[in-house]
Amino acid sequence: MKRFLILFFAALTVIGCGQQTDGKRSIAYMPDSVGRINGLQVVIDNDLWNGTVGETIRTYFAALTDGLPQQEPIFSISQMAPENYDSFSRTYRTFLHVSIGEEDSLKLKKNIYATPQTGAFISATTEQGLIDIIEANQQRIIAAFKASEIKERQRRTRIAMLKVDSLQDRFGLTLEIPAAYRIAASSDDFYWIRKDLKSGTTNLLIYEVPLTAISDTANILGDIIKVRDSIGSRYLPVEDDGMFITEEAYAPYLFASQVDGKFAYQSKGTWEVKDEYMAGPFVNFAVHDEANQRYLILEGFTYAPSVEKRDLQFELESILQSAKIQ
Repeated sequence: MKRFLILFFAALTVIGCGQQTDGKRSIAYMPDSVGRINGLQVVIDNDLWNGTVGETIRTYFAALTDGLPQQEPIFSISQMAPENYDSFSRTYRTFLHVSIGEEDSLKLKKNIYATPQTGAFISATTEQGLIDIIEANQQRIIAAFKASEIKERQRRTRIAMLKVDSLQDRFGLTLEIPAAYRIAASSDDFYWIRKDLKSGTTNLLIYEVPLTAISDTANILGDIIKVRDSIGSRYLPVEDDGMFITEEAYAPYLFASQVDGKFAYQSKGTWEVKDEYMAGPFVNFAVHDEANQRYLILEGFTYAPSVEKRDLQFELESILQSAKIQ
């Protein structure tokens, strides 16, 4: 009898380890997801991938990333045939599953085979039907994947973070910044935080300007450029009297965004040092902070010659989007 009780409780322990409860139902254990940041697994038949359906997928999901000085896709895609999609291969963090089926449908699902995980299932009765669904919903799917990747990048940051209490004291701001960064310069109205790379740096800038500095008119982008150029030329040291400014040949991209629930103008473009062979990408959030009568400016920029910069900029964007503002 004693031996039976021991085996019984051991069995309960194994069952308990394999499941967890959310208060309403039992949730089976799932493995941790895998995959590099901004990687995308596309599960699709080889014939579809090599035809117009695959070309449509590549057109949208391997489109060029905005605001970079060189050509890099928004996702690094790997394709897999459905018959090979099992066990470990199903634990990829973001995936797009495309197939011919009995109905036309799109389903976005979370944590189907692993956690965290975001998957999009597209099915249609014809190839043209698949193309139509992809074209009509690509922005929504890409947004879901990007949001998932930002969360994953932030999760990795939280493993070891730089503590900068003075940001809270000066700007009423907290940021989740990886421990590899350091404060390069600071003053009452300006912070420069950077990380050294093998070849170059990634950088964060934090400062504030009055609400009147960025007008609510058709010249919003011009005002943002004027603000960042004045700050960059004033605070960032450059040899031989050069100036750190927005690259003049191409206007930055401008988007409506949010940071910590507050409206923000997000701009992406290229910076340069005037009359020098130095340049790189930047992402800038001008956060409309009505309560404090200011625009809080949060910027990330990279200087890394001959290095791919998509994921470096993505890390900076994930840091800036972690902002909490009082």
